[in-house]
Amino acid sequence: MARVTPARLRWGALLWLLTLQFFVLEALAQARYDAPYSRIDQVISALGASDSPGRELMNASFVVQAALILGGALLLRPALSGAAARVAPLLLAAASLGVLLVGVFPTDGNGTMHAIGAVLYFVGGGLGLIALAYGVRPRSELVGTAVVLLGMIATAATIFFFTGVTDILGEGGTERAAAYPLPIALALTALLLVRTGRADAAPVDARRAERAEEAARRAERARERDAALEAAARRRTTQPGAPAAPETGDDGDDIDPEDPWAPTRRS
Repeated sequence: MARVTPARLRWGALLWLLTLQFFVLEALAQARYDAPYSRIDQVISALGASDSPGRELMNASFVVQAALILGGALLLRPALSGAAARVAPLLLAAASLGVLLVGVFPTDGNGTMHAIGAVLYFVGGGLGLIALAYGVRPRSELVGTAVVLLGMIATAATIFFFTGVTDILGEGGTERAAAYPLPIALALTALLLVRTGRADAAPVDARRAERAEEAARRAERARERDAALEAAARRRTTQPGAPAAPETGDDGDDIDPEDPWAPTRRS
């Protein structure tokens, strides 16, 4: 399991926590809806249609959600373990592209692009959560289990929604069962990664402190050794009776003129 830097962890977790903005802006867009609106019978995209007074809020929420999902996936990828570190970000990237298309192309605008976006979001989100669960399970069995269950609910609801099996929850309720698990699971994962990321950083900081202390001790021992050697050298040079350095005469008598390379003669 790779370690992510504290700054990257904080920013990535913040982005995934902010995906909960979807619920706030959906509620505001619904509050501005003129006609009675039913979360059971009406789909989310109706809040972003041209006849919805809150369409700017809803479509802006879709676009912002795309950036939050993708940004968090890229920043937090090193914190995931195993193959999930490769698979989950790809599936979540597909989900982010899907919700972007949903926001840019309302349901009563370009219906084809809107439908493609919905498929990418629902399928990529549900499967992405299942992959994400395996990436966080080594950190927390509880959170990993919760995330995989949310992913399975989203995937099952996606199948029911696209095959028209909506009698129990209604069309809007079934769509929400497919859409809501993603931001909830991302927020849970963000909280887990922040908590366990701090625990991961503690041993690293302790090892750094130990290495710094050991380096300081080695430097101090080296200074003490150098000082002792210098003191010993000074004692030898100042000790009485120490042999003086040989002197060479200035008149050149100790040099053989016949063989200047011969050893010097001393008197």
